[in-house]
Amino acid sequence: MTDAGDEPPAEPFVLPVTGELDLHAFAPRDAVSVVEDYLDECRRRGLLEVRIVHGRGQGVRRAEVRRALSRRADVREFRDAAPVSGGWGATLVVLAPSEGE
Repeated sequence: MTDAGDEPPAEPFVLPVTGELDLHAFAPRDAVSVVEDYLDECRRRGLLEVRIVHGRGQGVRRAEVRRALSRRADVREFRDAAPVSGGWGATLVVLAPSEGE
């Protein structure tokens, strides 16, 4: 048996930047910071339309994500995805282009 302090540090997780982020793979406590970092990287790469899949459930994660989006100056708009793309279980985000674009 080993102590928790004896475990090697976790390897960094590399997330592909495709314009779609599925939050099901992340702990709820990490969701907002993952969204923030992901949107920053999308914008750097010129991906200005992003689909964030947060799930339906009771709507807690959806509300947290949308609160974070409403605080960002680079978010032009966000809305529910079309029913075929997840409905209220996913949020579509339109970002403003980076300076100089």
